[in-house]
Amino acid sequence: MNSPTQTPALVLATDLDGTFLAGEPGHRQRLYRLVDQHPGIRLVWVTGRSLEAVIPLLSDPSLPRPDYLVCDVGATVACGRTLQPLQPLQSGIDARWPGEHVVAEAMRRFPALQRQDVPQERRCSYFCDPDVLARHRDDIEAVARELGCDVLYSADRYLDILPPRTDKGRTLLALAEQLDMGRDRILVAGDTLNDLSMFDAGFKGVCVGRSEPALLEATERHERVLHADDAGCGGILEAIEHFAFLPANDPYIDKPACTGQGKSDLVMVYHRLPFDESVEDGKRVQKRHASPNGIIPSLLSFFAGGQSGSWVAWTLDDAKRPGFQARTPVDTDRYPNLTAARVPLAKSEVDAFYKRFSKEAFWPMLHTFWERARFREDDWKVFLKVNRKFAEAAAAEAAPGATVWLHDYNLWMVPARLRELRPDLKIAFFHHTYFPSADIFNVVPWRREILGSLLSCDYIGFHIPRQVENFVDVVRGAMPVEVLEREGCAPRFLTYGCAVGLESMVTRMRVGDREVGLGAHPVGTDLGRIRDVLAQRGTRATLEKLRREISPRKLVLSIERLDYTKGILEKLNAFERLLEAQPQLAGKVTLLMICVPAAKEMTIYQKLQTQIEQAVGRINGKHSRLDWTPVRFFARSLPFEEVVAHYAASDVMWITPLRDGLNLVAKEFVATQGIEGGKGVLVLSEFAGAAAEMKGAVLTNPHDPADLSAALGQALAMDSDEAEGRLRQLYGIVENYDVDRWGKDFLAAVRGPGGHQKASTRAAVATVMAKAAGRNQAGEADAAA
Repeated sequence: MNSPTQTPALVLATDLDGTFLAGEPGHRQRLYRLVDQHPGIRLVWVTGRSLEAVIPLLSDPSLPRPDYLVCDVGATVACGRTLQPLQPLQSGIDARWPGEHVVAEAMRRFPALQRQDVPQERRCSYFCDPDVLARHRDDIEAVARELGCDVLYSADRYLDILPPRTDKGRTLLALAEQLDMGRDRILVAGDTLNDLSMFDAGFKGVCVGRSEPALLEATERHERVLHADDAGCGGILEAIEHFAFLPANDPYIDKPACTGQGKSDLVMVYHRLPFDESVEDGKRVQKRHASPNGIIPSLLSFFAGGQSGSWVAWTLDDAKRPGFQARTPVDTDRYPNLTAARVPLAKSEVDAFYKRFSKEAFWPMLHTFWERARFREDDWKVFLKVNRKFAEAAAAEAAPGATVWLHDYNLWMVPARLRELRPDLKIAFFHHTYFPSADIFNVVPWRREILGSLLSCDYIGFHIPRQVENFVDVVRGAMPVEVLEREGCAPRFLTYGCAVGLESMVTRMRVGDREVGLGAHPVGTDLGRIRDVLAQRGTRATLEKLRREISPRKLVLSIERLDYTKGILEKLNAFERLLEAQPQLAGKVTLLMICVPAAKEMTIYQKLQTQIEQAVGRINGKHSRLDWTPVRFFARSLPFEEVVAHYAASDVMWITPLRDGLNLVAKEFVATQGIEGGKGVLVLSEFAGAAAEMKGAVLTNPHDPADLSAALGQALAMDSDEAEGRLRQLYGIVENYDVDRWGKDFLAAVRGPGGHQKASTRAAVATVMAKAAGRNQAGEADAAA
């Protein structure tokens, strides 16, 4: 957009419903792109809605943001960026308004008038039966004159009591004069009689196609008004050309949104490439992932049958790494038609987008540690830039009508840009991390933009029902939502048995005419891979070594990344409490803690590591014996083979996150113990997503030190029969809902009726807000372990 000091080539002052939010999808995309990108265009929304009712539209990042807002049929004027009143224009209108309560009290003498329960400022809106209204019009107008107010009628049944000399046209004139916009550079657009005042003000104007006959009749003799053929945005585009606001060779006219379409029927968009990459002898070499992340093999399996597909992921744009290729085969033998499409990012972009912003702003907020979140506008701009790159790469890879599967919060802003570029696509999103309640999520400065982007998806999946409902609640707080379908959570998930349990969840909702499918899909683990690892000679040797070292003591295992969300300090304090409360445990139990350190650049975890090391030292210093160290602590990552051996050797798996989206470690432990025929006990935080699914675990509240100690004590004292029964139940869950079934179930839900695309986001939000107004105002109104 041009700066306020520049003389604009065009000021588009447009009604919303039926006008700027209407028309053919292609016309909308052309106009929105033109307004958004052209440096010489300013945008003014002129609407009967209140400022509050317009806010949901501002949540849609694919809609161009207005420079100014004229709301409440001209009674409210605000800056489109800050939403602050535009002075002194707003003060002048305020001075003419006697006050809502004064007007409402005066109108009570007309019991046939029904006050509309819609958000509004400096106006009072009513509904009345047309025949009754006709009989009382003179009396109503007389009372309004006594108050010093005007009456505006709509569709013979609606009326607004407004400040005198206040309507769309007058306020727009005053705005143009205050900002020195230049009347001849203003184009007004509308479709109902309620917009007539804008045309009567003498601006160049367009009655878009399908306008109300009464408006067309009233403007028939206006020399500066075009009656367009195309509806909505198409009519506005006609008028821009008709009045020659822009030169015919303007480079922004019909600027393409996307360079082309690809050939992939399924596009996977993930932050990691589907292979490890290194430089050997000056060449890039691809290798299979060595990490224990079981999601990547599962996602790759969708391309094993030769399906055409692309995997979009970022790569460091480093001149020191030779042989960069934007597109490269993944594995021609296993996945003959799968291509990796790299999104090159500079180191500064990676640092801001992932290592700093994602982990210092969104990560703590998502896990309900909102007070730790650091929100920086500069980092947000980098985040948007990177997300646009991902969207453009995905759009270029996808075949017509393809499915694009996006993964996790790092890509929140991809759906909106992708929908704008490729409205033909089916867009699915899976949220791997926890999704918090509205009171937590709403601390994000850009929450509306994020929600608007996610609502561009056809289907959104989370791990458990609680996270689905949290998302719905957040959306409901930002815009009206119509719930189309709900389903019970039992018997798959716990209802009242844990902190994250829930009785029912929304599976389809409508925002306007757009339907978005929702679902709970807890990620499973790869049992086949664990079986293979357990069969390896090296794994068996590690397992036997561990058993010799620990026996006859019981082994309590804790494996997690170094993170304040994991409850590591709380766990250590609880273990110390248990040793003090039950001195008979001395020498009989060992806590083995494996804590995977964070990247060196992520300094926010340094203090936590120091605190953990101090706690370990304190416990061992107080309770150790010559032949026994109560806590064995390792601050390093282990190969997956060694991790599995530790799972198999353990008597208790102690997982105590303060908040977690799922926790795959719990499932990997159960799978390992089940395959081995063990009797290990899973002690699991009831604030981990897995708690809602893993029936048979000993659930514990990590925020309650006494309960943490008691749950571990229960597990250590559990008899063999109970432990075996609990593990049998858990293994049945893990075996049935493995990672392969997770992926297939998710894609099946995406392609089912819950993911059906009904309409564009813009038209959807427009319609729902019109309903929320009570009437149409005559057309105004890393998958974390």
